[in-house]
Amino acid sequence: MLLDAQFWPFLLAITLLSITPGVDTLLVIRNTARGGVRDGVATSLAICTGLFVHAAVSALGISLILLQSAWAFAALKLAGAGYLVWLGLASLGAVRRGQGLPVAGLATERRQVPLWRPLREGLLSNVLNPKTVVFYMAFLPQFIAPGDPALAKSLWLAGVHFLVANLWQIGVVLMVGRAGRWLARPAVSRWLNGVTGAVLVGFGAKLALTRAPG
Repeated sequence: MLLDAQFWPFLLAITLLSITPGVDTLLVIRNTARGGVRDGVATSLAICTGLFVHAAVSALGISLILLQSAWAFAALKLAGAGYLVWLGLASLGAVRRGQGLPVAGLATERRQVPLWRPLREGLLSNVLNPKTVVFYMAFLPQFIAPGDPALAKSLWLAGVHFLVANLWQIGVVLMVGRAGRWLARPAVSRWLNGVTGAVLVGFGAKLALTRAPG
């Protein structure tokens, strides 16, 4: 069950998915610049922990209920979109006040961000994303044979995805961490804060306009 013929196509697919830039990568970059490697790694771990939630609900059939219920899908979609827009507007508001993105260890105005904050941001950004619900519901069953225990196999595949995605995102964390002095320049930090804010708002707006499958 663990390394059958279906495993390698799955590994290739989720590797390509993991390295494709999206809201997860953007959030990891932003939180690393804000709180350092610790916050970046925490964000990555929290994002990828959400994969187990999606795998479990997919295996238990809850995702199917969400996809077949227009109001449930809309509620999840709007919650996720609202959260991304809220994160983005917070960054844009800081830029409007003339504040850059505080860079860990280098920006004198930085306040220590509690660890629960990047953990919460990472987990919620993943769990509230209906696109991940749709992806897991459509994707995972292709790699689960009729005789496989659905929940155990889904969690195993999510575990592989967890490892691959974390390897990529923590690599991004380390690259951003090495660029700390450059990111600490006022003009650069304001630009980064503005760009991440605008893109998060854009992701949220796009998510809000997503239609339920079928």
